[in-house]
Amino acid sequence: MLKIHHIRNATFIIETGKLFILVDPMLGDKASIPSFTYLRHKARKNPIISLPSNYKEMLDKTTHCIITHKHPDHFDKEGRAFLKQRNIPVYCSKKDSKDFRKIGLNIQKPIGYWTKQSFLGGTITGIPAQHGYGFIKMAMGNVMGYYVELPNIPSIYISSDTIFTSAVDRVLSEMKPELCVLACGSAQMDIGKPILMHMEDIILFVKNADKLVYANHLEAVNHCPTTRKHLTERLRREGLLEKVFIPDDGEIFTV
Repeated sequence: MLKIHHIRNATFIIETGKLFILVDPMLGDKASIPSFTYLRHKARKNPIISLPSNYKEMLDKTTHCIITHKHPDHFDKEGRAFLKQRNIPVYCSKKDSKDFRKIGLNIQKPIGYWTKQSFLGGTITGIPAQHGYGFIKMAMGNVMGYYVELPNIPSIYISSDTIFTSAVDRVLSEMKPELCVLACGSAQMDIGKPILMHMEDIILFVKNADKLVYANHLEAVNHCPTTRKHLTERLRREGLLEKVFIPDDGEIFTV
């Protein structure tokens, strides 16, 4: 059985058997990170919401961690402290592994793009991610998505922060993940185009996905204008709502 524990933003836990795999731990209090935008969207310290009341119960069971990239809305100082204190085994991109080791994380075998390697009784493959349309991608740094196959549960594609690219299309068309975790906040900085998929590409992604899409990265940081309501309404108009799960913070769902 597979359970997804949604915590907040892009932070969630994959539960299967005795494994509780924490993804992208942003665990700080509300307003513990500076604003990401000051002009395009209202300046507000992040996260703009608190952690859900049940997050500690979920977090205490963590056995392993996956980190997609180093931005503070995916990996903050509280997330770092949690991983270090408990010496949680961490899986990450080869491009980030040296920096993560320097800060004391328990890094396992680093992962390369399109490289399949053993992972907790199954396999994990690193997927290229492009964090933005146009020139803004150059400022956003390295990002990695993951395709995870574990025994007796659906295959999972964690998109991370990306726009729709040929790599994303390849995962959907060739690997055909049974569950896709998609960052849907359509984030924008003060300059440049969006750094996550805009709505038209979100719709394209959902149409091309083989089965279920779990929408996250919503209503937690100030540079993400897309809301759960906005996304729900658009999916309903497209006849795609039944294909997408949009969790509330703290919600648990079973696949």
